[in-house]
Amino acid sequence: MFPIFFIVLLLALTGCSSSSSKEEAKMNEGNTAAMDSAKSSSIEKDSEFSVEKAKSKPFTEIAKIELPNKMVIYQADLQLRVKNFDQMVKSLEEKAMNYGGYIAQSNVAREGNEQVNGSMTIRIPQKNFQAYLHDAEGQAAEVLQRNITGQDITEEHVDLDSRLKSKRAVEERLLSFMKGATKTEDLLKISADLAAVQEEIETIEGKMRFLENQTSYSTVNITLYENKVIVPTIDKDKLNTWEKTKKQFMKSTNMLLAGISGIVVFLVGNLPILAIVAILGLAVIFYYRKRENRNGD
Repeated sequence: MFPIFFIVLLLALTGCSSSSSKEEAKMNEGNTAAMDSAKSSSIEKDSEFSVEKAKSKPFTEIAKIELPNKMVIYQADLQLRVKNFDQMVKSLEEKAMNYGGYIAQSNVAREGNEQVNGSMTIRIPQKNFQAYLHDAEGQAAEVLQRNITGQDITEEHVDLDSRLKSKRAVEERLLSFMKGATKTEDLLKISADLAAVQEEIETIEGKMRFLENQTSYSTVNITLYENKVIVPTIDKDKLNTWEKTKKQFMKSTNMLLAGISGIVVFLVGNLPILAIVAILGLAVIFYYRKRENRNGD
């Protein structure tokens, strides 16, 4: 009787434990589902919030693209007609100095009295390039030609900068190799390679400095023309009759005195010869007369 009661008790306990485990599993599944739904809802809310936040921000704040500073070489060619050439040249030089520039070249050519032309090459800081052009054109009587060109050298400068960094790295490696080298042959080889790399570095740096100078200062070539109208004036020298008369009288007197003086000099200077010639002439005349008298008798 007791064993049967013990078996029934074990079966009842087993059934209760299985039912409780099933209920716990159901509860765990429910909790897991609730947590998953809560997480999904929170993710959806976060995503919606992030989308709304992105929409509310301007495009420039979302994706900023940093462009390199442009390096442009500007050059202007101007042909100006001016009223007063000298005054215009002086004004252009003064304004170039005021804008922080300098005169690179200047020359003047004059064709007679009625035309003057010249050319100037001026270097102006790029920030004052447009202002200087406007001032120069504003002072001219007429703008005959205006030509402005710009050469973008950004890519060339970036390429030189990359090459310079690469050569610097090679230089550092060679210097480290030189410190660790022990053989004379290795030292000589490394020294030759280092000298070649340093020479290339100096060449690249020189090109970069030249490009930076060309971009920091713009070139302005100005050609100036001035046409002068010359009004003829009365030539007083041509209308001075009395002065001309006295001048001509003195010329005639001088010519006469010079002639008389020449004759006197000739006669006095050649008097011995003239005396001999006169004696011979008289002797010839006397001889012919005497001969004629004899023939007449």
